Amino acid sequence: MSQANWSDDRVEQLKTLWLDGLSASQVAAALGGITRSAVIGKIHRLGFADRGTVSHAAANRVPRAPRLPHSKPIAVVLPVDIDPLPLADGSFATMRTIEKPMCRWPIGDPMTADFHFCGRPHKEGSPYCEVHGARAHRLQRRSKARVSMSHRAA
Repeated sequence: MSQANWSDDRVEQLKTLWLDGLSASQVAAALGGITRSAVIGKIHRLGFADRGTVSHAAANRVPRAPRLPHSKPIAVVLPVDIDPLPLADGSFATMRTIEKPMCRWPIGDPMTADFHFCGRPHKEGSPYCEVHGARAHRLQRRSKARVSMSHRAA
């Protein structure tokens, strides 16, 4: 039924039935020849959408537990960066000279000639020495925290 078929009498019936608490489907059936969607649209246009009643979903909703304030992460104090360990000839470990037991922490810009690796003995189960391994894990925790905060904001 189009909006043009809403006579003053039908609008009054709609208001009465709606304010008596009937659902949009019940109002549509009582008026006859009109859809539930038409009733909802007219109710909204008339400004009667909010009857001041609580929906079934809201009535059955379980209240949320109060949110606890987020604590700030504990700052981990790491030793300052260490100097790379020079090889026997005085140079530093490069892509060509690095060996399995050496720390693979990159130092410098890989696009320059002075790029090299830490070269100190690596920590068991890690490609890095103790200091660089701790730094890598700290950086990893930071990036995970940023990702989780960005998901919360979204």
